[in-house]
Amino acid sequence: MTLAAQIRMATEDALKHLYPGVEIPVSSINVNQVKPEFTGDYTVVLFPFVKLLRQKPDELGQQLGNYLVEKTGLFSGFEIVSGFLNLTVKDSYWINFLLNQFNNPHYGEKPKHDRRIMVEYSSPNTNKPLHFGHLRNIFLGYGMAEILKANGNQVVKANLINDRGIHICKSMIAWQRYADGDTPERTGVKGDHLVGEYYVKFNNAYKEEVQKLVAEGMDEATAEKEAPIMKEAQEMLRQWEAGDHETRSLWEMMNGWVYKGFDVSYRKLGVDFDKVYHESDTYLLGKTIVEQGLQKGVLYKKEDGSVWVDLTDEGLDHKLLLRGDGTSVYITQDLGTAKLKYNDYKLDQSVYVIGDEQNYHMQVLKLILKKLAEPCADGIYHLSYGMVELPTGRMKSREGTVVDADDMVAEMIGLAQEQTEQAGKTEGCSQEELEKLYETIGLGALKFYLLRVDPKKKMIFDPKESIDLHGFTATFIQYAHARICSILRKENMPLLPPNNKFQTFCCKEAIFPAEKKLVLTLEQYPEVLESAAAEYNPSLLCNYSFLLAQLFNSFYDEHSISKAENEEKKELRLMLIIMTAKTLRHAMHLLGIRLPEKM
Repeated sequence: MTLAAQIRMATEDALKHLYPGVEIPVSSINVNQVKPEFTGDYTVVLFPFVKLLRQKPDELGQQLGNYLVEKTGLFSGFEIVSGFLNLTVKDSYWINFLLNQFNNPHYGEKPKHDRRIMVEYSSPNTNKPLHFGHLRNIFLGYGMAEILKANGNQVVKANLINDRGIHICKSMIAWQRYADGDTPERTGVKGDHLVGEYYVKFNNAYKEEVQKLVAEGMDEATAEKEAPIMKEAQEMLRQWEAGDHETRSLWEMMNGWVYKGFDVSYRKLGVDFDKVYHESDTYLLGKTIVEQGLQKGVLYKKEDGSVWVDLTDEGLDHKLLLRGDGTSVYITQDLGTAKLKYNDYKLDQSVYVIGDEQNYHMQVLKLILKKLAEPCADGIYHLSYGMVELPTGRMKSREGTVVDADDMVAEMIGLAQEQTEQAGKTEGCSQEELEKLYETIGLGALKFYLLRVDPKKKMIFDPKESIDLHGFTATFIQYAHARICSILRKENMPLLPPNNKFQTFCCKEAIFPAEKKLVLTLEQYPEVLESAAAEYNPSLLCNYSFLLAQLFNSFYDEHSISKAENEEKKELRLMLIIMTAKTLRHAMHLLGIRLPEKM
């Protein structure tokens, strides 16, 4: 339990003792870190209790402060400032905390429990490669899965491959028309990139056909429906759903190319999955659910044979679930996938990492499942996030204006190399070590920049800003960690010292302000990790890690370790920086970011 949590509980007990019969729940007790300009470590906000207890703030603060100092053994003193009770924590608390936790490899984590959570992320289409827009989704999903796992949950990382539908047929039709039998092996082009090229070719051809029909006198809306290449794609989808052997064979071949390409990208990005679903396996279950909904009278059928759900009572509209020709729409297969995931794992929660342009779709999915009385409905949670743009603007797959994820990763690794070479930091490193370092810095910069913003906010990604050694970046944190490792090497001290290394330590001197800021922030890590899980917000870990790195730099600029005032101070500072390095490594590891020992 963090000190802030202990203070909340101690305050609750104190108020019960001082004011019998008055119930003040611990959740209403606000405890914050004292602002730098005031004396003390933590402050209890008194205003919420003043009216209830019929006390003046200063009188209440005096009684509460005296009680906490006398009864808890945590505090050396207090001060009352304008309705705030500022408490100074005893130095012995910080010393004991360091002794107990500096070498704990699981510091911040919660014990394992039985709550089952699935986090679905990435979920690419097989008509194109992973592009830059996918990266925020992938890093958010991976990071949240690891954060939830560190909070004791049983977590399943899932990837739902969108491997069927009209968009897949578009790439297939274009390959039939224009490829002349090209394959990844023959062209030397990565499989997902090759298929993506034909998706763009389809849309270029489609535009030309629409323009030609309009020039011949057809209105644009009709031309878009009558364009021959679009009709071919629609017919191919019908053939696919009918199980046509030739269509299915082409589909399997092209999807196979894409999967091999995806696997290469995922390995490079350092992400993984425990379970992979394919929409081609779930859409039939979705159709079955729709048929059952019709039989129950929850859904209805129109004259053209299409199936709909009426959501007007929920303030929405009517939603198509099955086309008149019997083919599925997106939500059909999503119904099947939701039920399949629940049946497979009996999930307490199913987290969908999906962009905010799908907020309506996710709302509809949950409402339909509730109407159908499916048990998976209650556990659905949409981790909605804002889109990422480049300084040049939005990207569009069908126009071929996207930036491929592979290209962005290569650009970031190149920037890391350029920056490292300019700084003259390559001396004494082998080529293999340098390549690993460039990848660590480049990928770390990319992941951190996309995760440092609250998921709900849209953002613009600037590659050069993301790798700035002096900015709010992973590079800054990585350098602080490497700096600690360098200090430990000079002191001949491993990052994981023996458990009994400091057990006899007893510091009789006061902890200096820079030392206290660092240890106080280290002590808050479990609460930050808990909040990141509760709020589904990995940016809290980014902010925390950056602050911790800043505080380490300030501490080390102010205090020497090798030339400490005495041996006790040296040991205290060694414990501080060892725990700082370990906490940075733990937090960044959850986000998939490596911290080098040399930089």
